[in-house]
Amino acid sequence: MHADGYASFEELHRRGDIKEVICLAHIWRKLFDIHAANGSNIAKEPLERIAALCRIEASIYGKSPDERRSVKQEPAASLIDNLEARLHSQLTQISGKSALTGAIRYGLTRLTRLRPYLLDARLSIDNNAAERGMRNITLGRRNWFSFGSLRGGRSACITHASIEAGKLNAVDPLAWLNNVLGWIATRRML
Repeated sequence: MHADGYASFEELHRRGDIKEVICLAHIWRKLFDIHAANGSNIAKEPLERIAALCRIEASIYGKSPDERRSVKQEPAASLIDNLEARLHSQLTQISGKSALTGAIRYGLTRLTRLRPYLLDARLSIDNNAAERGMRNITLGRRNWFSFGSLRGGRSACITHASIEAGKLNAVDPLAWLNNVLGWIATRRML
């Protein structure tokens, strides 16, 4: 499961039936915020390495699983190894209480959980597409007072997840909803 290290997911990973794959964008974001705030060259260097990883990911988008796996095994794996080593060495150059130290430690604790990405050709280096899909729900939540009940919340979750999965797979959400609702209307419910 691609995730950002959200504490609520820890129990899922602890049970062992779901493998965590961290989203590289969250590591990037912490370092980017520091670099944007004060122009830190120490933060800039890992950002450049992360950008190189993203360029590799873009180059293999839409390729066959074998091609993706091959590229992940060598150039991407080496870049992640180099990034991790460089972050460790940078920790010795800065104050232990700085925001940059916090961002580097955040990155180091998550890089080991990015490694499953290298082994599975289906995985992306980030889960930005899924997060963009959930943004509408997060923004809407402020406008929707409630779903009426726990069952209503579950139904909304299923509906939203289905629509966003359809969008990611080039399915027109309105056509899909019309199809599903038409199918339901012609069935006898128990």
